[in-house]
Amino acid sequence: MSYLETTKNVYKDAALTPDVGLCCTTNPVGELPGLKIPKIMQEMNYGCGSTVHARDLVDNPKTLYVGVGGGMELLQFAYFSRQENGVIGIDVVDEMLAASRKNFKEAEEVNPWFNSNFVDLRKGDALHLPVEDNSIDVAAQNCLFNIFKTEELKKAIAEMYRVLKPHGRLVMSDPICEQEMNESLRNDERLRALCLSGSLPLQEYVKMLTDAGFGTIEIRAKKPYRILDPKNYPTEELIYIESIEVAAIKDPMPEDGPCIFTGKAAIYFGEDDFFDDQKGHVLLKNQPLAVCDKTAKALQGLNREDIFISESTFHYDGGGCC
Repeated sequence: MSYLETTKNVYKDAALTPDVGLCCTTNPVGELPGLKIPKIMQEMNYGCGSTVHARDLVDNPKTLYVGVGGGMELLQFAYFSRQENGVIGIDVVDEMLAASRKNFKEAEEVNPWFNSNFVDLRKGDALHLPVEDNSIDVAAQNCLFNIFKTEELKKAIAEMYRVLKPHGRLVMSDPICEQEMNESLRNDERLRALCLSGSLPLQEYVKMLTDAGFGTIEIRAKKPYRILDPKNYPTEELIYIESIEVAAIKDPMPEDGPCIFTGKAAIYFGEDDFFDDQKGHVLLKNQPLAVCDKTAKALQGLNREDIFISESTFHYDGGGCC
């Protein structure tokens, strides 16, 4: 049995018998006016963060969500579009699709604005998306890509890139780990299915995205996730896993490399009202400006005593230099 088959079986069982906290942390459910999320959807929220951000969802975007879970984020995406087939949900597990359809009927009862036909559920997998090229404004996955090994991960990212429109957004939440994992952990099919042993270092994760062609990367959140300890897992050291929320934007790749935002800011505090680097970055006096890592490095290279560059906060909330 391959690790992908093991994953399907894990989530088949999770669809038939909801398993709270199966693979992921319990996150607060975002409160939105007039949106009520059925308890069963919250119990089947098999994700390690959120991929639903209001600033991504303006002007009725066509949205794709891969790995439907209990349908909670599909319902949240539908809240912003409210149109027939405005949201596409894809899953390889029949039982998970059936559970979502059932959950949407319950959601209709507590949300007068919602209709199940707002969500187009399709059977398919992340490696062969049943979606047309350049047709999606916002694509999302939550705690899915970390399950894949390298070659499958490359295919999954390439598929998301294919279906997105120019400047479309791939919004993701996944575990990451900066420590090296031994082969026993990496090859444990169930631990990989449980969103643990497939975790990559952040730099490697981001490189996968930029190698696929995404010209802008936003690190929106990084927070504690799980511990793998020697008493309960095949490891001789304590392993710390974090979760991240990331947006990869299908912008053209700049000639000097991708713009990767990790929450750095530049602050000019000189004698003039502003500083202009003549490369598109204007720093108003005493006003923090979010800058990508590339711009931060260039500003540091000027060796000015009146420009301060902060360390990465791993929280980026829009705006900034690009």
